[in-house]
Amino acid sequence: MCCVPPEAADYSALGDAIVARVSDFMRTLRANAFAVGLKEGEDAARIATTPLAQRPTTFRAALKAVACARRSDWQKFDDIFDAFWLGRGMRRIVPFKSNAESAKPAERRPHTGAESEQRPAPSLGDQVSGEGADSADNTNPLARMEGASRAERLAETDFRKIHDPEAIAEAHALAARLARTMRTRRERRERARLKGRRLDLRRTIRRNISHGGVPIELMWRKKKRKPLRLVILLDASGSMSLYTSVFVRFIHGVLDNFREAEAFLFHTRLVHVSSAMREKDAGRALERLSLLAQGVGGGTRIGESLATFNRWHARSVIHSRTCVMIISDGYDTGPPEQMAAEMRQLALRCRRIVWLNPMIGWDGYSPKARGMQVALPHIDLFAPAHNLKSLAALEPYLARL
Repeated sequence: MCCVPPEAADYSALGDAIVARVSDFMRTLRANAFAVGLKEGEDAARIATTPLAQRPTTFRAALKAVACARRSDWQKFDDIFDAFWLGRGMRRIVPFKSNAESAKPAERRPHTGAESEQRPAPSLGDQVSGEGADSADNTNPLARMEGASRAERLAETDFRKIHDPEAIAEAHALAARLARTMRTRRERRERARLKGRRLDLRRTIRRNISHGGVPIELMWRKKKRKPLRLVILLDASGSMSLYTSVFVRFIHGVLDNFREAEAFLFHTRLVHVSSAMREKDAGRALERLSLLAQGVGGGTRIGESLATFNRWHARSVIHSRTCVMIISDGYDTGPPEQMAAEMRQLALRCRRIVWLNPMIGWDGYSPKARGMQVALPHIDLFAPAHNLKSLAALEPYLARL
């Protein structure tokens, strides 16, 4: 464990090494769904400059008090601390825990280029759970990673650059785990309770009329939390084929863990897939999804798909606390005027519009597509979605809504 030596007389002059180590530990906690930010990081660095850092037991207790705000955090903190500082259980505690044994092997995705253009576009089920390439291919450096290093590198790798079947299966498992860690902050509303923080004077008076007005029984008010609703529209056209499979696994995890969430796929038409994606078994969910999403891998008509959503689905799935998340590269074959009109109407209905574009993570990318240009004025957050790390960055934004 990298602690302060006992003979150190000046605990405020530790240097950059221990501060960097504490910073890495806080990043590991955030990757494991701990709600720690800059303030907690400063407190942890300050603890490292005190005699508490001389012994693992006192250092653990001090950091635990700073980082743990929930019961779940308290339960898993010791394992993460042992893995990071003492090197115990490194294969079990990683920033993104995978379940590679239970994940089905996925087929090798073709490289982009002339050779891939000649091949027919695979179906959605083939993209996500198909079997094809040799799993013993070790030419990809991802196949040689171990423990936390492998998970961290995989989280930062662009989905289109992952070709090893084992790495693809692990990326699917990590995407599902990431979705499970994303939780919404609920809006607080006051409601009468027997216990709470504020006295409900009106109900207290009414409750104690039988006692002659003497306030024997007190009525209290406390907060009621209302969840954010998340509506996801996923582009499943040919230009998004290298990303669709991971996003499908991510959406499956979101619908399985968010109390209020709906999912749609669109290409040349819009398909409501929430019922299929709520299947607990991922394989059964993908089978149902393949039957619903006929035409996956074709062209893109974003404007027409949004028109269908606004006309037939928006009224039933959108309310004042709805965040609409569109995952697309913005390449629309329809007229830009229709796209602009439908985005304007959608913005009036929902609380926020988040547009995730995998191409933002590419070097030299700029939103020059006509559909993307007319959509930008109505978007509240325009963010990348080319790897797992970019998807994880969405959680703080959603928590503030």
